[in-house]
Amino acid sequence: QVQVVESGGGFVQPGGSLRLACTASGNIFAVYITGWYREAPGKQRELVASITRGGRTTYAAPVKGRFTISLDNAKNTVYLQMNSLKPEDTAVYYCNADVRTYDSSWSSAYWGQGTQVTVSS
Repeated sequence: QVQVVESGGGFVQPGGSLRLACTASGNIFAVYITGWYREAPGKQRELVASITRGGRTTYAAPVKGRFTISLDNAKNTVYLQMNSLKPEDTAVYYCNADVRTYDSSWSSAYWGQGTQVTVSS
């Protein structure tokens, strides 16, 4: 019923930038909060940034000041602008969306398949 798809990953040199996009589609009534997570090899998945439908944002300490999360409610799309990238930002980045569908009275969390970000010289 609901699909969450990430895009925009790739390879970049230290100091470079990438922009990730996360789009939710399907029988969607509303997307309440969307979070970007990342999982590096040998590490646990961690929250990078999140944004509510009303635009309230949170950031993990390691990315504050370098990453910016934004949303387009009309497109059910959330963006993660990543600047001044460092090798330690290398990970698979996942999107998680809290979505209510038209045929439900409550919301559920949906994960995307992930997109690889590699920062290396």
